[in-house]
Amino acid sequence: MKAQMQKGFTLIELMIVVAIIGILAAIAIPQYQQYVAKSQVNRVMSEVGSLRTAVEGCLLDGRLNVVATDADASGEGAVAQDCVLGATQSNLLATGGNAGTEDASITGGTPTVDNPLTTTTAIVATFGSNAAAQLTSAPSTLTWERTEGGSWVCKTDVPVAYRPSGCAAN
Repeated sequence: MKAQMQKGFTLIELMIVVAIIGILAAIAIPQYQQYVAKSQVNRVMSEVGSLRTAVEGCLLDGRLNVVATDADASGEGAVAQDCVLGATQSNLLATGGNAGTEDASITGGTPTVDNPLTTTTAIVATFGSNAAAQLTSAPSTLTWERTEGGSWVCKTDVPVAYRPSGCAAN
């Protein structure tokens, strides 16, 4: 008599595999969400930080009135004293801001810049729209502040777990 060979897996073996996958998912999903939130904060820090150059240029040229576009209310164009920062909308920022133009195809906003510009100007980005829930549950901001000496300091009130290095607490 030939012995029959077992074909397939037993129910216990399948249950063990499902349990292992469940444990791995319970560990991996929160870690991935934390990684996404931290990368979004770093992205906003970089996007908003790029406006520092435009602000410095306007300050050096004496153009202190921040306008969103090249056209003023009459449509005749910006006057010589106007500073057009030209920020693009970010889908990670709350709607509003005065540093760029609004594009209806993008759900998001631009940073807010002190108007008029001063030697201690601040560029403020408020998380919203498509940002991670950890950043929008209590409205979080990231701010670049210019000191009297001309250097820039990053400050934020995002939770410590997502705060980028080089950006202090507000």
